[in-house]
Amino acid sequence: MHPATCYHCALPVPPGSPFIAQVLGEPRAFCCPGCQAVAEAIVSGGLDAYYRHRSTAAGNPQELPTPPPDELRLYDRPDVRQGFGREDGQACEATLLVEGITCAACGWLIERYLLAVPGVSEARLNLTSHRLQLRWDTAQRPLSELLQGLRELGYLAHPWQPDQASERLAADNRQALRRLGVAGLLWFQAMMATMATWPEFNIDLSPEMHSILRWAAMFLTTPIVFYSCAALFKGAARDLRNRQLSMDVSVSLAIGTAYGAGVWSAISGQGELYFDAVGMFALFLLSGRYLERRARQRTAAATTQLVRLLPPSCLRLDAQGQQQRVLLSELRLGDRVLVLPGALVPADGRIVEGLSSLDESLLTGEYLPQPRQPGDRVTAGTLNVDSPLSVEVQALGQDTRLSAIVRLLERAQTDKPRLARLADRAAQWFLLGSLLACVAVGALWWQLDPSRAFWIVLAMLIATCPCALSLATPTALTAATGSLHRLGLLLTRGHVLEALEQVDTVVFDKTGTLTEGRLQLRRVLPLAELDGETCLSLAAALENRTQHPIARAFGPSTQVAEALQVHAGLGLQGVVDGQCLRIGQPAFVCALSGTTPLTVPEDSGQWLLLGNQQGALAWLVLDDRLRDDAPDLLQACRARGWRTLLLSGDSSPMVTQVAAQLGIDDARGGLRPDDKLQVLHGLHREGRKVLMLGDGINDVPVLAAADISVAMGSATDLAKTSADAVLLCNRLGTLVQAFELARRTRRVIRQNLLWAGLYNGLVLPFAALGWVTPMWAAIGMSLSSLIVVLNALRLSRVTPPLPMTPESACLRSTS
Repeated sequence: MHPATCYHCALPVPPGSPFIAQVLGEPRAFCCPGCQAVAEAIVSGGLDAYYRHRSTAAGNPQELPTPPPDELRLYDRPDVRQGFGREDGQACEATLLVEGITCAACGWLIERYLLAVPGVSEARLNLTSHRLQLRWDTAQRPLSELLQGLRELGYLAHPWQPDQASERLAADNRQALRRLGVAGLLWFQAMMATMATWPEFNIDLSPEMHSILRWAAMFLTTPIVFYSCAALFKGAARDLRNRQLSMDVSVSLAIGTAYGAGVWSAISGQGELYFDAVGMFALFLLSGRYLERRARQRTAAATTQLVRLLPPSCLRLDAQGQQQRVLLSELRLGDRVLVLPGALVPADGRIVEGLSSLDESLLTGEYLPQPRQPGDRVTAGTLNVDSPLSVEVQALGQDTRLSAIVRLLERAQTDKPRLARLADRAAQWFLLGSLLACVAVGALWWQLDPSRAFWIVLAMLIATCPCALSLATPTALTAATGSLHRLGLLLTRGHVLEALEQVDTVVFDKTGTLTEGRLQLRRVLPLAELDGETCLSLAAALENRTQHPIARAFGPSTQVAEALQVHAGLGLQGVVDGQCLRIGQPAFVCALSGTTPLTVPEDSGQWLLLGNQQGALAWLVLDDRLRDDAPDLLQACRARGWRTLLLSGDSSPMVTQVAAQLGIDDARGGLRPDDKLQVLHGLHREGRKVLMLGDGINDVPVLAAADISVAMGSATDLAKTSADAVLLCNRLGTLVQAFELARRTRRVIRQNLLWAGLYNGLVLPFAALGWVTPMWAAIGMSLSSLIVVLNALRLSRVTPPLPMTPESACLRSTS
């Protein structure tokens, strides 16, 4: 018998759930009061058709952050609206970013709801970007009420403000895609017109039609050269002004020379047309440049992800202790802010008043909230869990620790590996040698036979154009990348498989990487007459009233705790079914009954004691479970002779326990992001090639600076954008398959490079002797490229992936 699921979000419904509402004429069960309230709001608005047309379940509204009402009212201020809206009298236009959208029916629901509100004249939602274009009358309806109405429907909307650098890069990428599309479309047409003039195809073709085809090929190729390839020529001119040789110089010279020769042939009616070669060069090169731009766009988005960790507003306290909701940009050094339970700390500072616990897992890796008291320093972006705190602001903007992590990320990403620098220098010498050979041979032929000099030089430029050489590595990596994606490993940068064979050290994060990253209830040990299920229900009633990460391990409860009190760092106290209960540290719980504090049975796990006024009721053991396939991954690392390290922000004994259980060589806990980066730099100074596997924002600088970095599929978006690969399936065993595929890929790359080098080395002297015409040089180059591609496609044959869990399948489908 399958457990009942929530009609709104499809999460399990606890037995005997009191959350029932009439939807589509029938009583429906819901998992929590949040889903029930959303469903009732949809039905009361006459929008229950949403439930007929949706294709997937909605998100749970309780998982969305709940902005305080006074924060929403900030958006009603005219000076604040100027930052994101355009006003025309009382009418205002703004773009909102909507969270919680799961399918097209959500768009229908949001638009229908808003258009039915008096004062709203336009509401258009883009389901791809989740951006809502809204136009409304500010006199009739303030924006805060519209945002609150969407929140009641289960969607969180806030003003969207584009990051200028990211937007500029996105615009450049769109332009690059247009240039690539023009090159691909026109090259295909120019190739057909050019091939029709070849003697092999020129059957019963009149001289007039022959001339028309030559001119048509020229006109079709001209936009490719002057529009699609404009960036290549600009880059070549810039490099020549700086007295540097680059691939742009070689490619521009080949394209420009071939195009010029084709124009001369079209005008004079003599010689071969090379417009098809021009288009082919452009298409190959622009495709590679576009993929490179896409990678840079992902990197630029990383900074934006970090900045979004900060709250948009905060509560500032005046000299009399009165609260005022202000924007983050209005804070000044020395201000005092009030951080309520469940709110993010807005700036780096020092606690002036209050006792609480802070969830610092996103920045430090600590999977349990840490107790904080007056005098302790706090970091922007961390979550206050238990009690209100009064914090004095000591750092803002670029001076915060969050900004320091951004700078570490940017610095690590700008560091170029030693092999990449060597490859750049080798490429410059190769280009210089090719160009000098062309000049020397051209001068020699000018003395021997001036009529053949130009064509021989052109043949040499085409023959030595590094198409096969440039395809040797990317095609192999592309085929292997597709194979790994089918296995559940998404490569975001092409050097991973090529460099994986050089790895000799693997650095692991613990929480969320080797472990599942969330506390789970391992067992309940009753100590009195109550059974384990009853004790668990009482504990869940207490924990479900808090924002503490531990609360998620207990699941939903049909009981409600009253008079709840949070004792920071100690536990909770409340009244359930008329009896006073405590849960938390043994001494704190036993103080309620006046009994001697109990001793924790063992060291492993997080032990919580539940008790009432008569004594202890039960031990509840929580643990962050080790991933099932972690031992197989460590065994594969040891089989290759790799050194293994565990670097974690967690300072608990779990670090050494996990390391001992898996046989990891070196384990260090309580590390900050800069500490991890220092360890990585030390490994690099020893000459080691490091593979980093992590999942949190605290791992981002190390992920960016490692030779190869892999982020878990459950990682933060920032960690994914900073990593070289993302383990979508969350199966560590996939990495073992990646090691073997990396070995095959490296072998194929060597074969491709050997073939490309042999081809260029053999065809160059034949072209210099005049035995290879430009046409045959272009054909030979195309065949060489085809051989390289076919050899690389052998990497597409991989063993079928292991069965996926529903969770991992969902991760892959949304990637």
